Amino acid sequence: MTKHGSFCWNELMTPDVAAAKAFYGAALGWTFTEEDMGENGLYTLAYVKGQEGPVAGIFEWPESQPGSRDWFAYVAVDDIDAAVGKVEPAGGKVMRGPWAIPGVGKIAIVLDAAGSAIGYLEAEPM
Repeated sequence: MTKHGSFCWNELMTPDVAAAKAFYGAALGWTFTEEDMGENGLYTLAYVKGQEGPVAGIFEWPESQPGSRDWFAYVAVDDIDAAVGKVEPAGGKVMRGPWAIPGVGKIAIVLDAAGSAIGYLEAEPM
């Protein structure tokens, strides 16, 4: 399990999932599965041969939205409510408070004191 404060997940937000899959499949040998996220569309999981579990996620993000064509990183937290509660006193801003993703855990999106976005992830117990 990833320790509190460590990077634990990366996902690519892109307007062209097919192009991203073609690139990372050819360049890194990634293989892919897709999960139906209901109204949020498909979420692609990327795998590396010989490694247990996915290494990254890819999802469609409109080109007109901030963050398109960017990788987005998540940091593991032991208690997401406590971690989010420390954001504003530290000079940051909570962009989206904690919400649950079934089978994953709770995530939140925050800005650090310099305005850079990062995700927090409190993973569900395994």
